[in-house]
Amino acid sequence: METRNLKKQQLLKYIGGLNQLFGIKEYTLSGGRANGVKAMDVKTGAGLEFTVVADRCLDIAGLSFKGTNCSYLNKTGIVAPQYYEEQGEGWLRSFFGGFLTTCGLRNVGVPCEDLGESFGLHGRISNTPAEELSTSVDWENEFPVLTISGKMKEARMFGEHLILKRKITCRFGENKIYIENTVENRGFKREGIMLLFHFNLGYPLLDEDAILVTPRGIVNPRDEEAKKGETAYTQFQQPTANYAEQVFYHELNTDEEGKTAVALINKKLEMGAALHFNKNQLRNFIQWKQMGEGEYVLGMEPANCLVGGRAEARKNGTLEYLEPGETRNFDMLVELVSGIDEIDNLVKRINEI
Repeated sequence: METRNLKKQQLLKYIGGLNQLFGIKEYTLSGGRANGVKAMDVKTGAGLEFTVVADRCLDIAGLSFKGTNCSYLNKTGIVAPQYYEEQGEGWLRSFFGGFLTTCGLRNVGVPCEDLGESFGLHGRISNTPAEELSTSVDWENEFPVLTISGKMKEARMFGEHLILKRKITCRFGENKIYIENTVENRGFKREGIMLLFHFNLGYPLLDEDAILVTPRGIVNPRDEEAKKGETAYTQFQQPTANYAEQVFYHELNTDEEGKTAVALINKKLEMGAALHFNKNQLRNFIQWKQMGEGEYVLGMEPANCLVGGRAEARKNGTLEYLEPGETRNFDMLVELVSGIDEIDNLVKRINEI
C-alpha cells in the first residue's frame, strides 16, 4: 500500500498526528555564533528532509534525501545575522553554504562602489531575518501540504525600500520543494535589483562520480582559470589542494514558455538533485565549481545578473530595475530523484528541453 496515495480519512486511521509522517519542527539554536537563530526542520514523508533558517532569509541549511546528504555545509556553521560583516568580502565569514543561500538584493558578486555607495560581496539579504513568519500544515484536495512563508526587508532612511516575500511549499509524499519569491519596490524611485539563488551541492552527492546535466546551450568560462576546465565543466574530481574556483556562465535552452532545468546526477548513489526555473524570470545560470580540500562544492545558481558586481552591471547595461510599486516573481522547483529509472527519466526531460 502506498501511504502517499491515501486520502485524508484513510490516512488518519493509521496515525495519531500528521507529524508522525510529515511536518515542521520549530526550534532555536544555542551556542556560539548560532545562538538565538530560529530554525525549522522539514520532512516530506518520502525521504526528503531539510532545515529552513528563519533568521537567515528563510534560506535552506542542511538537506538530505533518504539519509544521504546533498548540501554543502561550510566551516563557518550557521551564523546569526548580528555577526554579518558588510564591507568587502566580510560576507564570507557568515556564508554557511547550506543548500540555498540568497544573494542580493542590490548587489551580487564582487564588492564595488556604485554612484558613491559601497557594496559588499553578494549583498545583505542572506543575513536578514524573516518577518511575519508563518508555518502551516493543511489539507488541500484531501492531501497534506506544508507551507513556510515570511518577508525580508532591505531598507534605509533616504534610500531603498525593497521587500522579498518567500513561500516554501512541500506536498506529502513528494520529493519536491516549491520556492516562490516576490520582490517588491515599496519606494518612490526606480531601484536596481540583483538577485542570485546560490544552491550548493556537496558530498556525498557530489563526488568524482557525479555529473552535471544541462540542456543544450552555450557555456562561457568567466576567466582564464575557468578556461582551464572548459572541456570538463560537467565532471568533478577528488578534493584537490590549492584548487582555484572555476565559474561558468551558461546560456541554457528553454521550452516555449521559457522553462529550463539543470541537475547533479550521481549514478553510483542512484540519486540526483534537479533545479527547475524560468529564464523569463532568471535569465542567467551560473556554475560555481570549487574542488578544494574542505571547500568541495558545486554551486548551481540561477540569477537575473552575473557576478561582476553592481557597478559593472550598470556600466554594461545589464542592471535590471524595479519601478516604484512594481513587483517581480522569481520561482523555482527543487526535485530529488532516486533509482536508475528516475534518474534516466530526469536526464531525458532535461535533454529534451
